[in-house]
Amino acid sequence: MPAHDASAVEQRLDSGLLGYWYVVAKSVDVKLGVPLSVKALGIDLVLWRGDDGTVRCLEDYCPHRGARLSFGRVSGPDISCRYHGVTLNGAGVVVSVPGMAQCALEGRSAVRSFPVQEHVDGVFVYFASVKNPNPPELVLPKELSDSEYTSFLCTAPWDCNYRYVLDNLVDPMHGIFLHADTFTLGRGVKQDTVEIVEKESGFIVKRVAQQDVNFDWSEIVVEGPVMFGRVIIPYPPAAGPGGAMFVIPIVTPINETSCRIFFWRTRHVADPIAREAWRFLFRASLEKRHWYVLEQDREMLERMPTTARHRESLYQHDLGVSRLRRIMYRKAVEQLETEAASSARVAV
Repeated sequence: MPAHDASAVEQRLDSGLLGYWYVVAKSVDVKLGVPLSVKALGIDLVLWRGDDGTVRCLEDYCPHRGARLSFGRVSGPDISCRYHGVTLNGAGVVVSVPGMAQCALEGRSAVRSFPVQEHVDGVFVYFASVKNPNPPELVLPKELSDSEYTSFLCTAPWDCNYRYVLDNLVDPMHGIFLHADTFTLGRGVKQDTVEIVEKESGFIVKRVAQQDVNFDWSEIVVEGPVMFGRVIIPYPPAAGPGGAMFVIPIVTPINETSCRIFFWRTRHVADPIAREAWRFLFRASLEKRHWYVLEQDREMLERMPTTARHRESLYQHDLGVSRLRRIMYRKAVEQLETEAASSARVAV
């Protein structure tokens, strides 16, 4: 099938673009010495935290008989299959076959490994592309790297393709309709237009007539090591000290029909005492209100038919949706063409 075939491009888009760092778990979920099974981009993975505290990631597959390594045991920095004890290191190399001396499996690179980094309570895994086989430096937005910002990482599985979540992110006009009964997004006018502000890393889509009232603009970053969004949520005075709240979402495809969203709720609060006051207020009162907003999005997107994208009637408010889809389509085509060219060279 040609690399530019529309069905192949759609399949790549539905399963997830390569060449990015994706979040696959919260750091707290990877317990010391306890394997964790996760799935991302259609691949079953096992994460474990060795005795040195470092998180490692392999395909969840024992090269001996195909048993799940996530049912295994952590052995120091390595992981051992519970079925027959075959032990692999974080690079996917078999280091021990306890049931047979001098087994030919030992020393073999037998299972795919994935680069892992932990930042701001998240476990990031790199999914290599043919064009970018080595992991790029993981550069995070200022809201997650500046010590004057304080953040909470939240996560939830959604039973819809991740592309619907990204479309929702670049659609600021839905806020005043879907979230009209909420604490932070119930204000503003319902009639407006939107415009695109191009950036080197992606683009901003914003409302023209209204700013800093509702979910009035959002940014999507697609050029770089991580695909993420940035949404501003203006806070009323009752929400405590600090500026507006930013939401930094990363959407990780699980498979073609489900995804997991990871989103940092972050706020600039420079004073340490005020920062702790806001963290307490968030946990005690505001967090449940934000989950209510996310549940409205989840319920809406999960109930959309999988064919919705092919039966749409888009209009002016959907400039961000159209722009993002064009960018992602181009990236999928480029990836498939690069893979086809690489395969052709190997065949020769």
